Amino acid sequence: MTSASLIFWSLLTPILGAVAVAMLGRRTDEGDNVRDGATVVASIVTLAFVGQLLPRVLGGERPTWEVLELLPGVSLAFTVEPLGMLYALVAAGLWGPTSLYAFGYMRGHHEHHQTRFFVCFALAIFAALGIAFSDNLLTLFLFYEVLTFSTFPLVTHSGTPAAVRAGRIYLGILVFTSVTMLLFGVLWTWHLTGTLTFTPGGILAGHVDPWFLPILLALFAFGTGKAALMPFHRWLPNAMVAPTPVSALLHAVAVVKAGVFTVLKVVVYIFGIDLLATTGASVWLCWAAAFTLLASSIIALSQDNLKARLAYSTISQLAYIVLGAAIATQTAVIGAAMHIAMHAMAKITLFFCAGSIIVFAHKTEISTMDGLGRRMPWTMGAFFLASLSIIGLPPMGGSWSKWFLALGAAETGQWPFVLVLMCSSLLSIAYLMPIVARAFFRPPTAWRDEDGHEHPAQETYQEGALLCTVPLCVTALGCVALFFGADSLYMMLAPIVEGGAQ
Repeated sequence: MTSASLIFWSLLTPILGAVAVAMLGRRTDEGDNVRDGATVVASIVTLAFVGQLLPRVLGGERPTWEVLELLPGVSLAFTVEPLGMLYALVAAGLWGPTSLYAFGYMRGHHEHHQTRFFVCFALAIFAALGIAFSDNLLTLFLFYEVLTFSTFPLVTHSGTPAAVRAGRIYLGILVFTSVTMLLFGVLWTWHLTGTLTFTPGGILAGHVDPWFLPILLALFAFGTGKAALMPFHRWLPNAMVAPTPVSALLHAVAVVKAGVFTVLKVVVYIFGIDLLATTGASVWLCWAAAFTLLASSIIALSQDNLKARLAYSTISQLAYIVLGAAIATQTAVIGAAMHIAMHAMAKITLFFCAGSIIVFAHKTEISTMDGLGRRMPWTMGAFFLASLSIIGLPPMGGSWSKWFLALGAAETGQWPFVLVLMCSSLLSIAYLMPIVARAFFRPPTAWRDEDGHEHPAQETYQEGALLCTVPLCVTALGCVALFFGADSLYMMLAPIVEGGAQ
């Protein structure tokens, strides 16, 4: 099969899956095995097509498919390079486990409109792959918007006033930032250079006054609202009213990863790390990312709601990736790219665990989780392993990405950012380990739920359904696998910075 055909089928399969789910879902909206089977088949086939592109990329090939010309010199086109390959593997690879988990969660929670949920989920994967394979800024922008609108129904899924409000904030912030800043940055870049094509080493050198570089970079950094840099982060914690599989999609599989992927790809292929390193145009972004990183970690400490605490943790971890891009050295950029995969695997595990706790233990507040590990050992064991990866401790994958980020800052003498990274890891311990300690080392206590109902200390809830428990165990083991497979990941990503700033 040709490279263009593989790109075509990688993008088309999620759409066909969405159509199949919609047609099969007409019969019933409650736990239909045939309908859900279509989602599983689509996820497997999509991953197979994406996987066939990997050896070609590793071999130095850059698979390309040009569809049509949208503007003079700018086409709707796709090119698969190592950074996009990584994001595509994350999106396609985690679609299957997230779907399996969603089957168990949606049925266990007796959710309505399940067909609509899985249709929108498939469309979100289509948009994520379009972003990953984008050959130029305009193609990326178009799929970025498709991702926003395809995930909006997921955020508002429950239809409650809180969900509707969260949806308004979600759509308002993401559309406002992309139209007023990101699109303006794209048009300005086209005006300056006459091209929008992602090019190794960047396209802006020699085309823009160094005084304007920080402004253009700000348009891309804040215009990419999905990267959740403060102050454009509020949509993320507000979106936690959505079902937990949506939280997993937002935080690990597609949405926020699309944001930081966009920032990283713009830095590497539009600005070029040499240009940023020599002009210092990204220093301000380092400080903005550092502030977001520490502030969101501190806010996470005060959150008693488990999903809210994990949401602010995500904002902090996304800032790691933006910080690595802004440091603009080979080592830091590779560390930032690796963190896309490392964080995705760890955070999806944490949200899987949170969802199982909500559905099967009926607990949402951390203060009520004393003794939880005695009833749900597999769930809390997976939570512990994923937490270690977020903190950055071996043998978890997150230890490698954080090491390269710190090393990249140290290589250029940017010691304040090394200190920021260390402080953030300590804060991660402070907001994640007490949850584990409560679950395993405190005896169960009586507690009151959100509706005011009293619950006795000794309850009868058990480990979650297999469709929920197996995926979270698999992704927890994935955190370990990424630790031992980090060398292969590094070698795949190395070409994106060849010849760049040391």
